Amino acid sequence: IELFVDLDGTGKCDVSTGIPFYDHMLSQVGKHGGFDLRIAAKGDIHIDTHHTVEDVAITFGEAIREALGDKSGVRRFASGLYPLDEALIEIALDLSGRPFVVWDVPLPECLPLGDPAFDPQLAEHAISSLAMSAGVTLHVELKHGRNVHHIIEAAFKGLGRCFRDAVRIEGTEVPSTKGVL
Repeated sequence: IELFVDLDGTGKCDVSTGIPFYDHMLSQVGKHGGFDLRIAAKGDIHIDTHHTVEDVAITFGEAIREALGDKSGVRRFASGLYPLDEALIEIALDLSGRPFVVWDVPLPECLPLGDPAFDPQLAEHAISSLAMSAGVTLHVELKHGRNVHHIIEAAFKGLGRCFRDAVRIEGTEVPSTKGVL
């Protein structure tokens, strides 16, 4: 995996994992996060897509954590409602340094998406792996939705937007009464 992220970018993304649907979702995070993002990954997708999805998500989260440094001046918290057609996702994010994920996104039955196949159940694993390795607290809840593609895409777009809002610089100090995150 080769990965570059600039949290103060313009949303320019070049993502190639060998899994087109996943590339599309990761590009949503970068675009809506305002990140410049380059990912080139080669995995054992001839077996299945699970390991590549997981490893890229972990690496992306680690890169975000590293880019944040000591988090001086960041806004820290972000939340919102993110629609895509009939789907509506609610996300709350805290750059707390205490990784924890609540995923309340029941997905309707659906065939895998794309070729090679992206199992829709991997969306939770990808977002959770990213959040855990980034060291963030993340809550994701499905409010409405029937189309699995729309639900997953709204979650990735919302994650990007929350990261964009949470990493925004609003001061100079670490946003914690303890002085460290």
